[in-house]
Amino acid sequence: MHIIVCIKQVPDSAQIRVHPVTNTIMRQGVPTIINPYDLFALEEALRLRDEHGGEVTCVTMGPPMADNALRKCLTYGADRAVLLTDRFFAGSDTLATSYALALLIKKVAENWGEPDLIFCGKQTIDGDTAQVGPGIAKRLKLLQLTYVAKIEEFDLEKREITIHRRAEGGIQVLKTKLPCLVTMLEGTNEMRRGTMGDALRAARSEIITWNAAAAGITELALCGLKGSPTIVKKVYAPSPRAEKAYQIEVEDKSVDQICEALIGEVTKRQPGLEKDLVKTSSDY
Repeated sequence: MHIIVCIKQVPDSAQIRVHPVTNTIMRQGVPTIINPYDLFALEEALRLRDEHGGEVTCVTMGPPMADNALRKCLTYGADRAVLLTDRFFAGSDTLATSYALALLIKKVAENWGEPDLIFCGKQTIDGDTAQVGPGIAKRLKLLQLTYVAKIEEFDLEKREITIHRRAEGGIQVLKTKLPCLVTMLEGTNEMRRGTMGDALRAARSEIITWNAAAAGITELALCGLKGSPTIVKKVYAPSPRAEKAYQIEVEDKSVDQICEALIGEVTKRQPGLEKDLVKTSSDY
């Protein structure tokens, strides 16, 4: 079994800066981390490999320093890591990124076998679009399972996977055939600690690094800023709220009294809410 995990090295969200002209994220001089959502995807891939055998390949597109994130993946137990880096990819939006990663995955498949599963985090903390995973699936003509909260069953012989997908109003239980692409939600597992053996192997391992030509990407007009139709009109920080927290004083500290005081204060400040609650209760 071969599992590919797409990860991204992202700026630490506490220190993100935006270029005033291009409205793209400035990454120079900003500490970087592995996108936290991708770690849930990596752990799930490693868990399936441990149970069913096979290999896990981690891939990313980014600047040369993104090899640090891939080496970290090796310390967690990934079998190999591939970095796609080229100046042509600078400024890529989700459309250009999914195009490049789809071709990268095809090249990885040529070298180490077709993937049975492709894992992604549900989104990245720098873009928050949740579009790259589905974009890859569309380009590779794969079935996709997004916002996965749990892998209920994985049958390699039948080549079937059953998952729980978080949706509005509840959980969807879905089953599909392999190969497919899965995007994992946060809180679905806990990232393991890498073993000493994995850490030593990661230190010795070579990060496989390909440029656009090596990955077989020839349509450079579809990459980077040229291949990115997304236009960011404005980027700004939300204005701080002028309202301050309001403290409610109650003599009786019982739960009933606290709830009654809280509901009374809320309905006093929002008169329309009480009418809506009364109407809703009458409908039932």
